[in-house]
Amino acid sequence: MKNINEDKEVYEILEGEKERQRDGLEMIASENYVSQAVLEAMGSIFTNKYSEGYPGKRYYGGQEFTDKLETLACERALQLFRLSEDEWHVNVQPYSGSPANIEVYYALADFGDTLMGMSLAQGGHLTHGHKVNFSGKAYNFVQYSLSEKDQRIDYDEVRKLAKEHKPKIIISGATAYPRQIDFKKFNEIAKEVGAIHMADISHIAGLIAGGAHPSPFPHVDVVTTTTHKTLRGPRGAMIICRKELAQKIDKAVFPGFQGGPHEHVIVAKAIAFGEALRPEFKDYAKNIVENMACFAETLMSFDFDLISGGTDNHLVLVDLQSKGITGKDLEIALEKAGITVNKNAIPGDPLPPMVTSGIRVGVAALTTRGMGLAEMQRIAELFNIVSENMGNDQRLTEIKAEVATMCKSFPVPGTK
Repeated sequence: MKNINEDKEVYEILEGEKERQRDGLEMIASENYVSQAVLEAMGSIFTNKYSEGYPGKRYYGGQEFTDKLETLACERALQLFRLSEDEWHVNVQPYSGSPANIEVYYALADFGDTLMGMSLAQGGHLTHGHKVNFSGKAYNFVQYSLSEKDQRIDYDEVRKLAKEHKPKIIISGATAYPRQIDFKKFNEIAKEVGAIHMADISHIAGLIAGGAHPSPFPHVDVVTTTTHKTLRGPRGAMIICRKELAQKIDKAVFPGFQGGPHEHVIVAKAIAFGEALRPEFKDYAKNIVENMACFAETLMSFDFDLISGGTDNHLVLVDLQSKGITGKDLEIALEKAGITVNKNAIPGDPLPPMVTSGIRVGVAALTTRGMGLAEMQRIAELFNIVSENMGNDQRLTEIKAEVATMCKSFPVPGTK
C-alpha cells in the first residue's frame, strides 16, 4: 500500500476527524494543534527504529542518529526552561504523562510509602493518588484540597497534612485548577518535612516556557510534563530532575516501566521544543492567558459561576449548579453547536463523574489558530445561548453554522 487513501475505511475516518477539527471550536483544555513539522515527524523514518537504552548505552545496533536525536531533544528541553545541564537532567522517553508520574514514584519511593497530591475531586489528576488508579493502589496517598472560602489551594492545609503524615513525595500540579501554583510554598513545606517536591506541570508547561506562569524549577527536585497541551508538541512526556536523581529516574523509565522508546515521537518532541524556543512562542503564551481572561469575564457577565471566581492560566472550571444544568448535558449541547469541551467534576460535586456539575474549558487550541479577544467574547456569548437552548436542535444547528464560518478565518495548523 503506497498511500493512506488506498485504505478507504481508515481514510474516511481520518477525513471526518479533519473536518471536525477544521469546522469546530476545540476547547478541551488538554488539547492543542501541532505544526505540520510535528505531524510529519511522527510519521518519519524513526518509526522503524527500536532503541532500548539511552544514548551511548543501547541494546541494539544502528543507533548513531537515534543518539544524536535524543541528545538534541534533551538539550532543547533544558534551553526551553532555562536550565543548566550541570544541575539538571532530562529524560524524553516517557510515553505520556501518566507513565511519567508513575515512573517518578517508582524511582523515588517504595510501594506502600506515603505520598501527597491534590484530590481528583478538587482538580488533581488520576495519577496524583486516586483510589481507582495504580498510584492510589500502590502508594498510601494523602490528598489535599481547595479552600472552601476561595476555592484555591489551601497551603495551610497542605502544611498541616505534610507535618502529620510525613510523605516521601509531595506533588504540586493539577489537571483542572485555574489559578497559578505557588511552587515556592510547596517546596518550603516539602523541605520542612524532608519530602521530595515533584511538580506535574503538564497543563501549564507552555505557559511556563513562554514566561506566562511562574517557573517551578528553582523550587523543585523533579518535574513531569506532557509535551502536548500548552507546549504544543506531540502526545508524549518528559521528566526533568536534579542531577543527583538522574540515575534513579532513568532506571525507573527503562527498564523499570518501559521498553523501547518511541523515537518517532521524540523527533516530534525535539521539533516542538525548537518551535517553543522561538520569540513568537512567548507571545503565544501571553495571548493564551489574555484570551482566557477575556472569555472568563464575558462568561461571568452571563451569570456563569467559575470555580475560584476566575482564572490565571489557560482554563476555567465552570460550576453549572446555578444554571440548573449538568456538565454532561451542556457538553452534548455544545458539541451539537460545534464546540467541544469536557464535563468535569467541581469541588464537592454532588453528581457522579459521568454526569458532573461542571465543565472544563480551555483556549490554548483556539489561540494557536490565531483567535483573539473578539472571538473569545463571541464564543462566550454562544456558550450562553447554547445553555438557554439545550433542547432546541434547530438553534444549535444555526450556532454550528456560525461556528463553522468563524473557523474558516482561522485554519488548523498542519491541515490542508
